[in-house]
Amino acid sequence: MPKFLDWFERILAANPAGADHLVGSSITYADLSLFQLIEGLRFAFPLASERELAQLPRVTALHKAVAKRPRLKIYLASERRVPFKETGIFRRYLDLDG
Repeated sequence: MPKFLDWFERILAANPAGADHLVGSSITYADLSLFQLIEGLRFAFPLASERELAQLPRVTALHKAVAKRPRLKIYLASERRVPFKETGIFRRYLDLDG
């Protein structure tokens, strides 16, 4: 987890348009994908992901900014959003979360 999330932190820092997005100055599918990745990691590895995200201010800020987008916020609160479950790609690994 640290290797890849650190890479995203470096990409955000290197964006000449500002660290609010992975590429350019407006939201892209890459930003949405990183948001979903963080959501999944927080589900699968709650302790480890929070510990890691505490060291990654840009990744954390992007995640929070994406979650606040009006239309996405509505979707996240709706029944349309498929919840994480124990049989999906992101499942809890309590033995590995530490």
